[in-house]
Amino acid sequence: MSNHQKRLSVPKSWPVERKTNVFTVKARAGPHGEAGVPLVIILRDVLGYVDSKKEARYALSQDAILVNGEPINDEKRPIGMFDIVAFPQREEYYRVFPDEGGRLALTEIDAEAADGRLGKVTGKQQVKGGNTQLTLHDGTNVTVHDGDYNAKDSIVIGNEDKSIVAHFPYEEGALVTAVAGNHGGKIGELVEIDVTLGSGSNIVTIETDDETFETVEEYVVVIDENFTDGGDDE
Repeated sequence: MSNHQKRLSVPKSWPVERKTNVFTVKARAGPHGEAGVPLVIILRDVLGYVDSKKEARYALSQDAILVNGEPINDEKRPIGMFDIVAFPQREEYYRVFPDEGGRLALTEIDAEAADGRLGKVTGKQQVKGGNTQLTLHDGTNVTVHDGDYNAKDSIVIGNEDKSIVAHFPYEEGALVTAVAGNHGGKIGELVEIDVTLGSGSNIVTIETDDETFETVEEYVVVIDENFTDGGDDE
């Protein structure tokens, strides 16, 4: 299997230029599936903190870079939507968040907000012991003992003990962001859920300060009002 990734074939969400070099770095297997962006691209192409993979490896060997609260030593570790990338020595903290058009970008947040990460619930099943296992958008599994969690809800996972510190139900009136499609990166109120009969996607209507638009249900994620200003998600 090739260790290289052609720039022209990377997912549209990747923050790389497609018409410069032919190849870029390929992410290792891990969270976010094929949409995961190698950490070195964040460090080199987005932040400009390193010029090469060699420099990235050195920085990571110092345990100076945290992803979701954990030191990372693999420059190809996949990074994706809602991950928290932290540089404690610099006192810099970022949330990976889609900008307009759905391309992944970094939103600066404060240290308190960096204590946990948002996850969209994409699956739910009963497991041994009568507990419930939630599957999140990045492939993470979370076991819960109680609570009324449903697919399409959002939760915040604390970095320290991986517990659920906040829960945002998917419902009309919720604050949401579009993470893909023509309206990627826009934030507004979910004012209507139009249930489509059969196998088609439900259509949702979102109202922002400037416009009202429709998109498919799969493209929206519930967020907290503090999410938009870099404050604490709780």
